[in-house]
Amino acid sequence: MPELPEVEALKDFLTEHLVGHEIVRVLPVAISVLKTYDPPPTSVEGREVTAVRRYGKFLDLVTDSGPHLVTHLARAGWLQWRDRLPDGPPRPGKGPLALRVALETGEGFDLTEAGTQKRLAVYVVQDPQQVPGLARLGPDPLADDFDEQTFAGLLKDERRRLKGALRDQSLIAGVGNAYSDEILHAAKMSPYKLAASLTPEETTRLYEALRTTLTEAVERSRGVAAGRLKAEKKSGLRVHGRTGEPCPVCGDTIREVSFSDSSLQYCPTCQTGGKPLADRRMSRLLK
Repeated sequence: MPELPEVEALKDFLTEHLVGHEIVRVLPVAISVLKTYDPPPTSVEGREVTAVRRYGKFLDLVTDSGPHLVTHLARAGWLQWRDRLPDGPPRPGKGPLALRVALETGEGFDLTEAGTQKRLAVYVVQDPQQVPGLARLGPDPLADDFDEQTFAGLLKDERRRLKGALRDQSLIAGVGNAYSDEILHAAKMSPYKLAASLTPEETTRLYEALRTTLTEAVERSRGVAAGRLKAEKKSGLRVHGRTGEPCPVCGDTIREVSFSDSSLQYCPTCQTGGKPLADRRMSRLLK
């Protein structure tokens, strides 16, 4: 799933390739991708892209005096840039293509989604705050005004475990399954630790791990072409997706806890005092 660092990199990439160019065609291919119908997707056609913005994991294409084209790539969605789009309209079918955006230059991009669960979403709205998920977002953890005091205030009455709290987009925008594992490993904290139980020293440690992990991931992704961002993300992860491998800090074996639709990875030595966490596959603790 693209998270804050990858979406930030996509924002920079699209700013370079889209701003100043005219959208000549928006072609929904998958019936599930378009979540709004008024204004229609044709309302952005013939308009110039003036800016590309990121809100959490949402991308917002701003057009000249017109609607916004807002995208959320969800778990299995991706953006594929094309220096030259194929001739003729795409054919609806069972492939991964969900939506195509064409520019006056002949360039453009495809939004694709793998798998059977179709969650990739595109909204055409007059105001980004009309997008339900975007309107509920918490603060951006890399914003200049997101200081330690703000972070502590978010956690002080939070009764959930840290893993679930970090992934809640209405609490903190942009962190998903992968980077929450990375942040907790960097902070040397159990994913099961209650957020409200943190001491001031632990809050400082977690805040610094949050900012440092995301900042470093953004820097690694900066300037990387859209098609290579997935590989760049995977190569930079230290524990997430590395079950059975040695921890890069202490050498202990990285363990996994599986749930109904996701999993987490952690190092017992670094994070849980050497004790493996119970693997309750149907647990609802992190939802």
